[in-house]
Amino acid sequence: MTVALFRIEDVFARLKDRVTDLAGRIDTASAFARLVERGQLPQQTPAAFVLPASISGGKVQLASGLFRQEVIETVSIVLCVRVAGDARGDRSIDEITPLLRSVVGAICGWAPANCPGQFLLSSGQLAGTQDSCLVYQLDFALDDQLRITP
Repeated sequence: MTVALFRIEDVFARLKDRVTDLAGRIDTASAFARLVERGQLPQQTPAAFVLPASISGGKVQLASGLFRQEVIETVSIVLCVRVAGDARGDRSIDEITPLLRSVVGAICGWAPANCPGQFLLSSGQLAGTQDSCLVYQLDFALDDQLRITP
């Protein structure tokens, strides 16, 4: 059985290797959830959180002894940038723009090992601002396959 979905670890490692501005400040969905539950944002920024966003199934191809289905997996990267003395977040956009470019450049066009597709940018949106911190979410989609021997 080969089920190589949820490539969160691959994206995490890719960001760690390619986006030096995030050195030591890339974290998981559970860390992000803890912050949200407490109504907090990271104190040290820039910071990134890699989250599983969605998965959708496509065509199924049956072959003797093999189940294969196309899937699209979406991974979200939530970026946080805080600028001291910028309560409204006006200068934060100047700070986050180069980071957005670096993250998009690190992920788009890249394919994890043993994957038939490459990541592409699906969407990006401002998720909010709070206490001088701007939060931006980038979503990346990956064409992949389930390959299962029943």
